[in-house]
Amino acid sequence: MKTVKDVCRHVRSKNAGPYWVTFDLFFDGPENFAKYSQSPALGADLMHRLFGASPDQVKRFAVPSLNVVKISYARTSPQGGEIERDMHCGQQFARLLDVQLD
Repeated sequence: MKTVKDVCRHVRSKNAGPYWVTFDLFFDGPENFAKYSQSPALGADLMHRLFGASPDQVKRFAVPSLNVVKISYARTSPQGGEIERDMHCGQQFARLLDVQLD
């Protein structure tokens, strides 16, 4: 079974303002982008399960010319709040690497 780390050459997460987090999945080519960019495994349910995001607050954008999928979700609490563990969200991507896509 293929995972995100098997089909993406780079995965990153970042702060998208005080209320949003964004993930960028750079697929390793047009073939894998075409095969996995619309995978239900990368949907709102995943963001809810891994990060507690409200499924109706998850947005997904595909950029075919770059073989990239951008997934954003509203934070459960604002950036810098009392329970903040990763203020810039630079480490959040790690949870996506082993997500199975098949």
